Amino acid sequence: MFPDKQRIEGTGTLTITSAIAQKALQIDLDRNLPVSAVSVDGKALTAADWSNPEGRLSITLPHPLKAGGKAVVKITYSGTPHVAVRAPWDDGMVWAKTPGADRQPWIASTAEGYGCDLFWPCLDFPRGEPDTVDLHITVPKGLKAAGNGKLVKVDELADGRSTWNWSARSPNPYSVTLQIAPYKLLQADYKSRFGNTIPMQYWYLPGRDEKAKKLFDEFAPSLDFYESVIGPYPWGDEKVGVAETPHLGMEHQTINAYGNNYKQYPSGFDEIFQHELGHEWFGNQMSAGNWDDYWLHEGFAQYMQPLYGRWREGEARYAIMMEDFRLSITNHAPIVSGQIRTEEQVYEEENGGPGQDIYVKGAWILHTLRNLIGDDKFLDATRLLVYGRTDPKPGNFKPRFATTPEFIGYVKQITGQDLQWFFDVYLYQAELPKLIEQRQGDTLTLKWEVQNNKSFPLPVEVSIDGKVKKVEMPGGTATLTVPAGAHVIVDPDSRILKYSAAVDAFQRYAYRR
Repeated sequence: MFPDKQRIEGTGTLTITSAIAQKALQIDLDRNLPVSAVSVDGKALTAADWSNPEGRLSITLPHPLKAGGKAVVKITYSGTPHVAVRAPWDDGMVWAKTPGADRQPWIASTAEGYGCDLFWPCLDFPRGEPDTVDLHITVPKGLKAAGNGKLVKVDELADGRSTWNWSARSPNPYSVTLQIAPYKLLQADYKSRFGNTIPMQYWYLPGRDEKAKKLFDEFAPSLDFYESVIGPYPWGDEKVGVAETPHLGMEHQTINAYGNNYKQYPSGFDEIFQHELGHEWFGNQMSAGNWDDYWLHEGFAQYMQPLYGRWREGEARYAIMMEDFRLSITNHAPIVSGQIRTEEQVYEEENGGPGQDIYVKGAWILHTLRNLIGDDKFLDATRLLVYGRTDPKPGNFKPRFATTPEFIGYVKQITGQDLQWFFDVYLYQAELPKLIEQRQGDTLTLKWEVQNNKSFPLPVEVSIDGKVKKVEMPGGTATLTVPAGAHVIVDPDSRILKYSAAVDAFQRYAYRR
């Protein structure tokens, strides 16, 4: 790592097992990082044996690789990596300086969108997750590298530089990170309700001790929430880690990026820290195998914020936070397309994706589902999604991949009900269901109006003069006898995500849509 030149030099050693016979390997590596040497199983190749015309390094093997065969590929490279213009919303290196008089290097990497190949040779797709990653990061004198997993050792070099050796199991390709600064370290042990002890570490900038201590005080209660509501912290044998960065934040397994500048929230907790911590369960323990399913990462992590507010303060805090999310839903595109998609096709509305809806609409879909099936069944289905079982304990689960249809299947397994109609409307089409109310005399008629006339028998609560009753909606309609002078509120506790004329009018006014 050479901050003064904004340059990196590296050697990537990949141990690859192939499911099918191969004569050549394709490994992702950005063209900003030219390759100077390649070897396979210790045999050096000539420059004619590899090429990288489009950022996909093609290596001709000296001998064909059989199905199930293994090869150790060593790639030496160097160069000036792509620089992030607006991290973390775009990706690359962030070459910043610490505030104050010292102005030392403050470096971070983000890679969720453009990919891990911005920095190291990798398999740049969700299922390209390695079993283990060993990082050896050499930094100038006075700097420290906060990395994924466990710190194995620090090697002090004769010229004053140091090499930080980290080892991590099963990290998402984009979550392997470089986070470098003259860090100070806060650390403590967390005594889990599951009986294990988990190291907690916060790597922060000098001069921010008081604010850093306040944020670090949030680690244990946030962990306790996730462990009590969802299940065991998945990386308890490594650490809960956070590093202060010159960009807002990003989930980097066991060393999340935090650059929220210790912002104060009405909720009383740092929502960036809490959201990124949620990705240790929803994104790292359970990883979507296709970008199309990334609402399983973002929707669940987003929903954990109001659930945490509820856990801390009760229903009023939960309702306030959910209302804030509701005002941001755009319904620009379906949350899930059912196709293989790129990151840009999901996260960017201008590329036809649902964009921020995978966060806020995803959270409201989960809110509606929880109210439909109840807390216990909702959380059991969530544990199946995250751990593959409803009784997770440290040591009885492994990282796993998941899909939207799989989650729908878990809901069916737990509830005994086929709720495909629910997900068809909320996930696979953009337009929200509209609840039509008609009142005439002592009769109240309710009807769901749904795009493409799909079945939508979602029950609705109705308050009649303060008494709430649940109204079943077989066929998507219901008729109630209501006293002509009664005060009626449909869905009085906002348990359902549905079209709202008031929200629509507010968004047109506020955003000039």
